[in-house]
Amino acid sequence: MDRYIIDGGYTLEGSVRISGNKNGALALLAASLLCDREVELFNVPDIADVQVMIQLIRFLGVTVTQMQSGYVRIDPSGLEVIDPELPSSLVDDIRASLLLLGPILARKGTVALPPPGGDVIGLRRLDTQVSAIEAMGGVVSISSDGYLIVDGINLHAGDVFLHEASVITTENTIMMAVLTPGQTTITNAACEPHVQDLCSFLISMGARIEGVGSNLLRVQGVKRLTDTSFTVGPDYMEVGSFVGLAAATESEIEIQGVQNKDLRMIETGFDRIGVSWQVTGQHSIIVPASQSRLMRKSISGHTVKIDDAPWPGFPADLLSILTVSATQMNGSILIHEKMYESRMFFIDWLIRMGADIILCDPHRALVNGPTQLRAAQVSSPDVRAGMALIIATLCAQGESVIQNIYQIERGYEDLPGKLFALGARIRKVD
Repeated sequence: MDRYIIDGGYTLEGSVRISGNKNGALALLAASLLCDREVELFNVPDIADVQVMIQLIRFLGVTVTQMQSGYVRIDPSGLEVIDPELPSSLVDDIRASLLLLGPILARKGTVALPPPGGDVIGLRRLDTQVSAIEAMGGVVSISSDGYLIVDGINLHAGDVFLHEASVITTENTIMMAVLTPGQTTITNAACEPHVQDLCSFLISMGARIEGVGSNLLRVQGVKRLTDTSFTVGPDYMEVGSFVGLAAATESEIEIQGVQNKDLRMIETGFDRIGVSWQVTGQHSIIVPASQSRLMRKSISGHTVKIDDAPWPGFPADLLSILTVSATQMNGSILIHEKMYESRMFFIDWLIRMGADIILCDPHRALVNGPTQLRAAQVSSPDVRAGMALIIATLCAQGESVIQNIYQIERGYEDLPGKLFALGARIRKVD
């Protein structure tokens, strides 16, 4: 099994260009099925999750052509619902396989989807997804072998209230609604940048969507969508990852290809652990090596808390990055992961490496810093925790081994190459 060998304890320097948004690309690939003519996508990251999604839509009879530099052309005119349904071996690889529900229901009326996979971060329920489909007239059942079976023959516009601001449920509801006659209202909708990108992509194809960027969307169904070209926006999770890397290793790194408007809450979160950056251009920032590195106290002198929340709150995917960065700062901070029940357990690896962290319960950890981390052999449980462990090993003195790197490469394009260009001593071996 492939693994990374990392010799840590060195300062990094240079610039890195951010790839296209992983979650955005997956949603746009799925949404391309709503059109019956060719769609062009640019800045699509070449990562494992994207390759799985492409295999899935090819399985449905869709023609996908990949070229260099992130260009993908999709011809969905041959879309068909195949019996047997989508292969469980592929669906199990990524939770984003759920994104195929919306476009297949809108185009074909029925779908059977094997249990979706993805990160090992605890139970991730489908209740909100099911209630949204039912609010639009769909009939949902679970087979004895765990397949999600949906009859959407009588799909209609509706007033959809989401029990939680679920990104995938919001995206699927939008995709169901764009070709369904009448007006569908989506309340408590997720509004992350990649959800906004999906709306903009669909609008460029002729969809009628109001309220983009807010948690109240109104979608007026149209008869058909036309061909379009669209560029996937930058991955703000990758931006936050390299900010955390620069901060933890006391390195100066310029990050190019960013969307500054997407970074406001990320900036607030890192500011609480004494980390800041400078805007150097319309689409670039620089994280200087010299930082205050002092974790803030509240106005009353108490330990500050950082917690995650739906957009525009601090992104759940970056809490693991911020946690490992905090181990190298001065002071204490409470990390509160409210959204996933098992995501904090990767902290056990950091404690083995010498981090001074008290795991209070499955959702809260008190981080005290700074501590000198030790080299170790660790294993990646999910995409972002894997990146956090890479940062930890780059801080640690000596040679570390990271196993299960498939989880990391699901979300980061050419990560060893980008790190090597910054001066990291990293190599991939099988």
